[in-house]
Amino acid sequence: MMKFRFRRQGADPQREKLKQELFAFNKTVEHGFPNQPSALAFDPELRIMAIGTRSGAVKIYGAPGVEFTGLHRDTATVTQMHFLPGQGRLLTLLDDSSLHLWEIIHHNGCAHLEEALSFQLPSRPGFDGASAPPSLMRVTVVLLVAAGDMAALGTEGGSVFFLDVTTLTLLEGQTLGPDEVLRSLPDDYRCGKALGPVESLQGHLRDPTKILIGYSRGLLVIWNQAARCVDHVFLGNQQLESLCWGRDGSTVTSSHSDGSYAVWSPEVGSSLALQPTVATTPYGPFPCKAINKILWRNCESGGHFIIFSGGMPRASYGDRHCVSVLRAEVLVTLDFTSRIIDFFTVHSTRPEDEYDDPQALAVLLEEELVVLDLQTPGWPAVPAPYLAPLHSSAITCSAHVANVPAKLWARIVSAGEQQSPQPASSASSWPITGGRSLAQEPSQRGLLLTGHEDGTVRFWDASGVALRPLYKLSTAGLFQTDCEHADSLAQAAEDDWPPFRKVGCFDPYSDDPRLGVQKVSLCKYTAQMVVAGTAGQVLVLELSDVPSEHVVSVASVDLLQDREGFTWKGHERLSPRTGLLPWAAGFQPRVLVQCLPPAAVTAVTLHTEWGLVAFGTSHGFGLFDYQRKSPVLARCTLHPNDSLAMEGPLSRVKSLKKSLRQSFRRIRKSRVSGKKRAANANSKLQEANAQLAEQACPHDVEMTPVQRRIEPRSADDSLSGVVRCLYFADTFLRDAAHHGPTMWAGTNSGSVFAYALEVPVAAGAGSEKRPEGMVEAVLGKEVQLMHRAPVVAIAVLDGRGRPLPEPYEASRDLAQAPDMQGGHAVLIASEEQFKVFTLPKVSAKTKFKLTAHEGCRVRKVALATFASVACEDYAETCLACLTNLGDVHVFSVPGLRPQVHYSCIRKEDISGIASCVFTRHGQGFYLISPSEFERFSLSARNITEPLCSLDISWPRNATRARLRESPKLSQANGTPSIILAPQSCDGSPDPAHSKGTDTSEPLEAVLSPMSVDSATSADTTLDTTGDVTVEDVKDFLGSSEESEKNLRNLVEDEARACAILIK
Repeated sequence: MMKFRFRRQGADPQREKLKQELFAFNKTVEHGFPNQPSALAFDPELRIMAIGTRSGAVKIYGAPGVEFTGLHRDTATVTQMHFLPGQGRLLTLLDDSSLHLWEIIHHNGCAHLEEALSFQLPSRPGFDGASAPPSLMRVTVVLLVAAGDMAALGTEGGSVFFLDVTTLTLLEGQTLGPDEVLRSLPDDYRCGKALGPVESLQGHLRDPTKILIGYSRGLLVIWNQAARCVDHVFLGNQQLESLCWGRDGSTVTSSHSDGSYAVWSPEVGSSLALQPTVATTPYGPFPCKAINKILWRNCESGGHFIIFSGGMPRASYGDRHCVSVLRAEVLVTLDFTSRIIDFFTVHSTRPEDEYDDPQALAVLLEEELVVLDLQTPGWPAVPAPYLAPLHSSAITCSAHVANVPAKLWARIVSAGEQQSPQPASSASSWPITGGRSLAQEPSQRGLLLTGHEDGTVRFWDASGVALRPLYKLSTAGLFQTDCEHADSLAQAAEDDWPPFRKVGCFDPYSDDPRLGVQKVSLCKYTAQMVVAGTAGQVLVLELSDVPSEHVVSVASVDLLQDREGFTWKGHERLSPRTGLLPWAAGFQPRVLVQCLPPAAVTAVTLHTEWGLVAFGTSHGFGLFDYQRKSPVLARCTLHPNDSLAMEGPLSRVKSLKKSLRQSFRRIRKSRVSGKKRAANANSKLQEANAQLAEQACPHDVEMTPVQRRIEPRSADDSLSGVVRCLYFADTFLRDAAHHGPTMWAGTNSGSVFAYALEVPVAAGAGSEKRPEGMVEAVLGKEVQLMHRAPVVAIAVLDGRGRPLPEPYEASRDLAQAPDMQGGHAVLIASEEQFKVFTLPKVSAKTKFKLTAHEGCRVRKVALATFASVACEDYAETCLACLTNLGDVHVFSVPGLRPQVHYSCIRKEDISGIASCVFTRHGQGFYLISPSEFERFSLSARNITEPLCSLDISWPRNATRARLRESPKLSQANGTPSIILAPQSCDGSPDPAHSKGTDTSEPLEAVLSPMSVDSATSADTTLDTTGDVTVEDVKDFLGSSEESEKNLRNLVEDEARACAILIK
């Protein structure tokens, strides 16, 4: 007999058009600090900065909101970068000695940073025609000379090659070999070892024909490229590390491998200098490490700055990462917590100026960027508006809060400013100010909260392109840890030599791993929040605008309920401080609830209108009335075989014997179930018929794909009692006539518990605070999912199929009141399927078996509102889901019909999938490295991406590489948006080209404010995140091989300027 399974009708053209107006997938921008930086460059004319990484990415930053990214075709480390000043072009050197020219080019009305040309030194040097080992041809240093038209390349073999930058072609006949230099040296210096590799090349600011060349042996040579002769020789004998040539050419500073530096002065009338005028080892006399880089900057007010990295005493402080700043008698040793990559000063580079007058010092470290104000006494650090290290302590969880009220926003900003007050005399601000952000101020504010391993919660402004730090909440002050001893040691060491000064905020070490934040939830209407940690601590905090001193109430909740046979083998609880404790302005703890056993908190939710907080661990869940400071409910969810739940995440006593026993049990069960399949044929047939009846549709005869067979999970699997989600709702649970407060809990074994709550109701309609009275909880329903799949999320839908509003939203008329007339439904999302049950009967209404259809499992879900780009008043509430394969699916609610799905994260990127957070208006964040969030959008209307302008000028007779008209190529940060405004003769933007003639849209439409997240907050958090490898970043950033096919050269007779718009 033939069997037909029916589905709903095929694609509806009207619906397909509506989907295009609602949904669109874009990876828009990367927030945070670039992973594994390796090179740094600064354009003093455009005031933009570039950072290269070990994965081959190039990221350029200007003023907040001005940023874009490129990626080399080959995965290689960027070792050096140099801007062509004022041109918006960048020359990069990779560790395979290849040179790449990047420029911002225009095609199809859009602009991107694209690789235009590349160059590799030939294996046979052109000056003698003889072959050389590849190592001798390795490029060690690059110098841009002659206003950026020519580049000098120093090599391992001691040769200097000259390159035409505009075409990246070798200039024949101009190569300088070491033999030519040796002829100008005295005979006694010429004997013995070779000159060694070229370590440094420096140009003369006022005479571009002269080049200062430093060889590894210590020899310094001033080479006149025009006359092709040696003008001056400095006979150094100490291994050279770096050079700096003074503005007027009268001072040459060299740093060496023994921790010393020397100052040389070319003597008039003599071409040979035997000894430096000054030679010193600043941290001697004991052996010191090499000074890797040195800068000399003079000042109009007198004196000069000497800034260098390294040089620390090898035995005592050889493991420190330091930059020393010396001016006159003042020496400050800046002590960083990560390796120094490079640094530069922001100073005058105009040849007509007599002095450098440095304004700021920017230091790129492996884990952060630090900028110091050199014009303010004390040289304070300048707060960074972006590039903040998200991973200053490892991120353990995150949450997004949308549409933050203006009053709460101002209070959080104020609390953050009180944490790090700036000196009143500070005249300097962030020095990297190139470009202009054209995006209008967001009408709604979004907060990104990140919980960290050291017990802190950081608040970030996620409203726009730049992720700006606002405030840091620390929970460690409530507990007794070893940090006081460490602080006293640090205080005592401050008087010692060298004069260390701790700089930067990257601190990967935690005083106690139990402080780690696991879950966080914020109520944006009452400024109350809950923070839950690794040792079972649950803190309820409230925002205060003034410092205070008060006692924090402490309560314990036993989740085991005196069960016998369970012994906790994990870590101990944290010991809270007692008595009056001082608290700074900001979020101050009011109540501490300690779960027993002190296992990591796996779920938490807060209802400020009822004054309740619910929390769950691997042992069970509890309900606490923080207004009366009394527990309401404790429920143990442990199965008798849940022995692993008693060992804790920090335990080292897991039994190998027990693991082997469980493995053999699973093998036996699979064999037994295979034998029983034949006997259960009739029951399977009945089940198939039931599914046929449930899914039948009379309008279509299209065959469905065969569903995968899903085996039920064992009830005695380890950690089956872990509480995965908690949820509060005002809905119908007891009967269809009366609604009231309820609490829902879902576990790892597919169990759902629904409790009816008796919460005292305020007498007056305008009363905000709940009246005093005891809260009671009564178990109303208990649901067991058939396949025992872990419950990921629970949500109640009102009579119109919409999610219930947040606490206080309806009572304060901030959201539409829920429909209490029609029947409510509860949506239960497990790892394998989504299912809607009617309330209060809890009977199945509709479902979608994701695992059976797609072969994947659910990792993250959220209800999101998608607004239409065609009609401002039309929006749909849908279910967004991220799977273990890294795909994002969107389903209609409550019908659970698939709408769209996109490939978002690589399935191998487990930590990226675990870290994903959805917002309530169709955006999301996930970690692409320990220090970077990738932002993406599922909404066609709600997109946050760069939109900015940058004034650039091209020199005459410049040859530019252009792309033919082609689709946008994938960038490392999605689609960066830049407008290049041409300059007229006087340097001002050309009004005739300022509107971007290549786009058909009016400027007002292009620059209209993008709708950002609003209405409600997302409380999705992640469990844990780990390090992301370089390969992960490389694979995610994608390949730009497609661009190579589109490269072509155009010769322009005159300087051209174009208006370029990036959407």
